[in-house]
Amino acid sequence: MKLDDVKKLHQKKYRLQFGYYLVEGEHLILELQKVAQTRPGLNNISLYITEECREWTSQLEADFTVSVINDKQMARLSDTKTPQGIIACVPLPQSLDKNTTARHGERCVYLHEVQDPGNLGTIIRSLAWFGNFRLLLSPNSVDPFNSKVVRSSMGAIFHLPIELDVELDDLSQRFNKFAYLDMQGTNINTAQFADFQCYLFGNEARGVPLEALSACNAQAFTISGSGIIDSLNLASAVNICAYQLSL
Repeated sequence: MKLDDVKKLHQKKYRLQFGYYLVEGEHLILELQKVAQTRPGLNNISLYITEECREWTSQLEADFTVSVINDKQMARLSDTKTPQGIIACVPLPQSLDKNTTARHGERCVYLHEVQDPGNLGTIIRSLAWFGNFRLLLSPNSVDPFNSKVVRSSMGAIFHLPIELDVELDDLSQRFNKFAYLDMQGTNINTAQFADFQCYLFGNEARGVPLEALSACNAQAFTISGSGIIDSLNLASAVNICAYQLSL
């Protein structure tokens, strides 16, 4: 792929057109290497490095195609103020649909129109940490392969099953028990909270549409707090719930 095309991968339409996304930084590349060794679909990775990083790549065991570029070219490819000098061009996963097989005991977290890349990256990181979660994203959600999401996930995006463009109205065809958060709900500390197939979380500002919650007969739960403030950050709420479900 030409460098001009690699640079375009910061835009979603070109990620979809070319079928690749960008991963930047030593930590993420090392995490990517671990995954690439067990997934044949990730063996077609191009690594762009500056001269200063040439020696660093000698520790890599994965069969990446390595190209050395100059600092000016690296600055063009990077979307960070201080490029680390190493960027990978990675194939998009081929299993981002609802036909993929769920793992035994897997729980699904559904995010409705989440907009903040930092929130999504943090959620991906937490769900991968606790394990046995699947993430479902509605249409009009931020792209999980946005560079900011990938960075904030700290490599967790390589480990978490993710489905894109899952319509809220279609969930009832897959699940029959839903839970969501509400200030007036049952405390999540109860054993009942773990007895659901899909956990619904809404947009940072608007939440999950009430009509959709009624249609799927979702049950309300709450995270108890001091009452001093009236809401939690979306990522914090998902993280607390994931921890509770892992107990």
